[in-house]
Order: sequence, then structure tokens, then C-alpha cells
Amino acid sequence: MGSLSSRVLRQPGRARPSQEPGPGVGGSARRPEAGGDAAGPGFCYCRGSRKRKRSSGAFCYCHPDSETDEDEEEGDEQQRLLNTPRRNERKITWKIKYWIIIGAFFFLKSGYFSSMFSGSWKESSMNIIELEIPDQNIDIEALQVAFGSLYRDDVLIKPSRVTAILAAACMLQLDGLIQQCGETMKETINVKTVCGYYTSAGTYGLDSVRKKCLEWLLNNLMTHQNVELFKELSINVMKQLIGSSNLFVMQVEMDVYTALKKWMFLQLVPSWNGSLKQLLTETDVWFSKRKKDFESMAFLETEQGKPFMSVFRHLRLQYIISDLASARIIEQDSLVPSEWLSSVYKQQWLAMLRAEQDSEVGPQEINKEELEGNSMRCGRKLAKDGEYCWRWTGFNFGFDLLVTYTNRYIIFKRNTLNQPCSGSVSLQPRRSIAFRLRLASFDSSGKLVCSRTTGYQILTLEKDQEQVVMNLDSRLLIFPLYICCNFLYISPEKRTENNHHPENPEN
Repeated sequence: MGSLSSRVLRQPGRARPSQEPGPGVGGSARRPEAGGDAAGPGFCYCRGSRKRKRSSGAFCYCHPDSETDEDEEEGDEQQRLLNTPRRNERKITWKIKYWIIIGAFFFLKSGYFSSMFSGSWKESSMNIIELEIPDQNIDIEALQVAFGSLYRDDVLIKPSRVTAILAAACMLQLDGLIQQCGETMKETINVKTVCGYYTSAGTYGLDSVRKKCLEWLLNNLMTHQNVELFKELSINVMKQLIGSSNLFVMQVEMDVYTALKKWMFLQLVPSWNGSLKQLLTETDVWFSKRKKDFESMAFLETEQGKPFMSVFRHLRLQYIISDLASARIIEQDSLVPSEWLSSVYKQQWLAMLRAEQDSEVGPQEINKEELEGNSMRCGRKLAKDGEYCWRWTGFNFGFDLLVTYTNRYIIFKRNTLNQPCSGSVSLQPRRSIAFRLRLASFDSSGKLVCSRTTGYQILTLEKDQEQVVMNLDSRLLIFPLYICCNFLYISPEKRTENNHHPENPEN
């Protein structure tokens, strides 16, 4: 095979080389004429090298970031172009081309070129290969890094460039570089990168990166709310988050509804530019104005609202209507169809009757599917070490649960007589609850520093009995500390099939 050269599209700003290399013999390039460029055996034609004169367009893949003083002005213009936001469609065609000559040995490290040269493809007998770049994520700098990785195992990958480099690595089938891009993405997930990484990981098949991004979002969506993040989150991603039992909810389910309302507003009005503190007020005003235009239907039933309906279906409405203030807000907002609320009111009323009149004492066994789909999600942030005692508001079928944090212990207590509480309290001798408790601390980028969970458990308590459910070691005492719980006070009613056969008409 002769010498190989690749022709790729470049940005305007570099001149076409004055000469193009011709075919060589035995894998060596033709010796350049005076003033020309070629990569001969044993030479490294880096910019600034004394072995060669500066020529237009050629560069060294050993040092893709190197530049001479003569290139600085041109490099500044290239950097400006590379940092210019890309349009949805490529409007400018890069017409000026440059040529490179690389030994076939290095090309064969790429699965893309290896299959090209080892098969019956026409390129296997060609001296000059023209590369077509169908992926708009790939640019000149990304190709430089990708080709540079053929010469060295590790290359420097900046988080701002990782998507473009990953795209180039996937096109050239450079498994090592793909893996390095994946590790870089996992280590640099934050509020600014998570959505882009999630999308890129899906496009280029990095399932482990997608999983990491989803975990980060489940941990941070509610604990560290952010206006720009709400704008970037797609409907499909938000659907996964709201439907998950692993969502780290702060306070109660009503706060999930409030976060969804703000997210939907920012999806509809992405130009809004304000602080997180202003967001809820602006959201309520915006929806209130549109409520007047759709008095006979909920917003999710309108043309604007229908795309978001699938996300709101994952709300656990039974834990919103259990609190009077929350029930009033969700009714007044008129975002959710009234039929949804009516069915939930009926469901909760029948569950209350079972708890009061059918001696329902709570879950008796762990049903993971039931817990993940129907448990109450609630959480609390402890800003500093100390002693805390709280309850999550709402009617929980007469089971008043107090949660205490003291001396590194988290304690659950069934309150019946010792402390006042709103609503009725069940006086049954024993009541059971299914729960899972999780603790977590995060660094400034939202990365999980440490965590601990009890897993799903059944806890049976007598009147005013308390039980230690977790003992924290010193490694978990990194404040602020986030506590998230899943509770199931009463199992959903089991539906049984009608086993009666119709009577024989002859009888």
C-alpha cells in the first residue's frame, strides 16, 4: 500500500497547500520538493520544526495543539470560529481543504480505517482518501485530537470539547479514546454539563454515562433546583425523573408538583430570565392569565399543555390531596384534569375506610414493585449538626410518625397520646409501615460524596413506641445532610378477578 493521505473539510482561514503529495512506494512518502511538505520516515514535521518550512495547512498529529508564532493570529480567528454556537443546520460549507500524510500502521489502530484497508473496499488501493464527515458534532479540532490519539495513549480532553471528540472517536472507531471520553464525562457531570452529556451518551451508546447522568439528576433535581437546568430538561428525561422512587424529594410530593409547574413554564417561555426566587411567582402569574382563556378545561388538556401530560401523570397525587392547603392549591391552579383528582379522592377515601373499619394495620411484607410505584416520597435538609424533630404534614391514615435526629441516630416514633397532632390518630395496638431511608451528602458540583440506605423494611410499632432506624458513622456527617424517605402506610387495595361463572340459562 502506498502512502496515505486524508482530505477533510476545514474552516475558512487556511490556504490550500501549494503541492499535493503523490503516491509513494513501500509505505514511504515521496520526498518533498523545495518548500513542500511531506512526512518522510524518521522525521516529525511538527510546527516550528527545523526539519521543514512552514507550509499552508499541514500539521503534526503528534502535537495537535502546537502552533508557531506565525499561526497565532490565524489560530485566534480559528478559536473564535470554533466557539461560535453552531446552528441547527450547517449553513456554511468549509471549502478549503488540506492534506496530511500518515503511515498506514497508525491508521490501522482505527477500526474505521482497518476495515477500510483490509477489505475489498475501493479505498484499500487508493493513495488519497477523502473523508466525509456526516456528524455535525465533529469539527477540525476534534479530528486533530482523534488522530493524535493514534500516536499516544492519552490525550488531553477538556469537558467543553468532550462531545465533539467523542463523536470523532466513534466515527473512527477508536475504542480507547471513546472510553477516555466516557470517563471524562463521568468525572465532570455538573449542572451545566449533565443534559448535554446525557444526550451525547445516548447518541453514541455510552450507557454507563447515561446512567450516571440520570443518577445525578435524581439526586439534584429537587435538592439543588436551578433555572437553567429546568430549561434544558426534556419531557422524556423529566418523565423518568418524576416517575422514579429514587427521586431525592425535599419536603413532600406537593413540592414535586411545584417543581414541575416551574419546569413547564420555562419550557413554554424559555426566554424568561430571572432568579429562582422569582420563578414561582412568575409561573403562577403566567398560568393564571391563561386560566381565564380555558375556564372549562385544565391546562394539560389544552394544545399547549398536552405534551406535558405524560410527565404530570407520574405525580403521586394521593400524597398531595392528603394535605388541605396542597389540595386547595392544585384545585385552584387547574393544571391537572379534574378527572384525575376525582379518581384519587375516591381511592383515598376507600383506603381510609379500610384503615378505620377493616382493621387494616399496614403492609405486612416487602413488595418492591408496590413500594416503588406507590410510596410517599419526602425529605429534609439538615444544614448543620444538632438535634431535630419533625413530621411530614398530611393525613396518613391515623399513623402520626415523628422523625428525630439526635446524637447521630435517626429515630422513628409512632405518636398517639404524647404529642398533639392535626387530624385523628389511630389507637390500634399495633401499626406497621413499609419504609426506606436514604442519607446523602454532595459536593459543590452536585456529585455524591457519601450515602447510606436502610433498603426497604417493615417496621411495626405499638402506641408511642420509638425505634432507631439508622446509626450514622462519622463519614456521613458531612453537612448539609439530605434525608429522603419512602413510606407506605397502607397497601393499595388488591383487586381480585370475578371468578363467578354466569348461570346456565337452562337452569
